[in-house]
Amino acid sequence: MTVALGVTAFCLVAVFGLLPVGLKANQNSISQTAAASILSAVIADMRATPKSASSSVQFGITFGTETTLYFDNEGKPSSSLRPNSRYQLKIRFPSNGSGTTAATFADLKVTWPAAAAPENALGSSEVFAAFDRR
Repeated sequence: MTVALGVTAFCLVAVFGLLPVGLKANQNSISQTAAASILSAVIADMRATPKSASSSVQFGITFGTETTLYFDNEGKPSSSLRPNSRYQLKIRFPSNGSGTTAATFADLKVTWPAAAAPENALGSSEVFAAFDRR
């Protein structure tokens, strides 16, 4: 009986030791999924913008101008950092000197937490996209 209790105690200590690792992995996957959803929504908004318009409808992103947006846990955007901001999205437009028929490039990077500098962020997700704006 004592040996069985000892083995059980040893196994329980090992399982309880793994709980924080599992919770951290779960939290990271939730943040990565939210970041991917933000990137997907922003790119869809930019792709749906008519060629005649200079800025996107939903997020107000002006093509060619570096933009920073902040998102809360529910995915609601704001143009300034707020106490409930969780994610920071930076959009850069690298030049493409291929002439008048060249695509418009955009580098989108989501980092979290929003208040952290990108080099100190806990996580990030980045996408490079091309848009036919000509």
